[in-house]
Amino acid sequence: MNRLTPFSRLLLTVGIVLGVFFAFKKIAPKLGFGKKTELTTKEAASATANDATAAVQTANQGANPAPKTGTNPAPPAAAPATTPVTPTSANKPVAPPANTGARPKFIYNNPTPENGKLKGVVELGASGFNSFIINVDAQKNWELKKADFGASLVYDKLTNDTEIKSKLVEYITGMTDYGVLPKNVHFVISSGAQKVPMTAKIIELLKQRGFYVNTVTAESEGKLGAKCALPKTYEGNGFVVDIGSGNTKITWSDKGAVTSLESFGAKYFQDGKTDTDVYADVKTKAAKVPAGKRETCFIIGGVPFELAQQVRQGKERYTVLNAATAYNSDKAKTKSGINIYKAVSDATGCKEFVFDWDANFTIGFLLGLNY
Repeated sequence: MNRLTPFSRLLLTVGIVLGVFFAFKKIAPKLGFGKKTELTTKEAASATANDATAAVQTANQGANPAPKTGTNPAPPAAAPATTPVTPTSANKPVAPPANTGARPKFIYNNPTPENGKLKGVVELGASGFNSFIINVDAQKNWELKKADFGASLVYDKLTNDTEIKSKLVEYITGMTDYGVLPKNVHFVISSGAQKVPMTAKIIELLKQRGFYVNTVTAESEGKLGAKCALPKTYEGNGFVVDIGSGNTKITWSDKGAVTSLESFGAKYFQDGKTDTDVYADVKTKAAKVPAGKRETCFIIGGVPFELAQQVRQGKERYTVLNAATAYNSDKAKTKSGINIYKAVSDATGCKEFVFDWDANFTIGFLLGLNY
């Protein structure tokens, strides 16, 4: 070996290495070497999925370690016990708006008068002149034949002598042309209008023209309104509210005895009264309505008339109003009337407020006259 040149030694080394390589290649399969280690695409995907599953399982085991062999797993923690909640004004369910879906209907068939007479009445109210003609029989069954609502604003002190005379002539002529005998035409001054200084002058002018003027107190006005607006079949479970401009009357009948309470009218803001004070007073008065008579409220007056106009169906006589909270208005009188309506609703819990398009306390006055 020492005699070999460096180049010869290199060739000899290369030859030995090649010999070993080819010899190993020949016997390697028998020894288990050289099997394919690369994965196909499908196998690679499967392996990846298995790895992901294993990772999730490992994570879950970290959060919820499996129980040791031979021990019972701890039962899941019981849900905390709940205590029933008593409904209060803060947590009781909110009722759906009253005007969603089909509107509620109030069906009542008033007895039809037989062999009746025509009678008329002119009302001087706190917000102007109104007139009504009814057909009424001896049993006091009645039907409204004609109604006119004037625009004379007595309460706002805009009435003058000329307007009074022209309105009176207009109303009287209209009644007699319709067939009402002059002796059956009557004049009534509302309790609210009597609080206005101008009313005394109007009464004097009426007397000078030969007319007898009937004045009524708030209590008698409430009772007359109930005589007209409260059907006989509802005396046991209903009451009447008349929201006028000058005052509000809350009335009910109990075993033939009629009770009527007075509170503020829808123009209370002109007298410097606040919404809070009026709400409290009306609520106190309305709370005196017997519990058994709060099922249905028959509501009349100027503001209820406006509210009923918004939801009236056709020419129905009775219109069920929306809940008081469903109404709002920018007009001072209407807003004040809604405040009164809400006070009555809150005090009584009544859910059915029915506006009667034909009722008026002056018609109750006519029903109280001899046939």
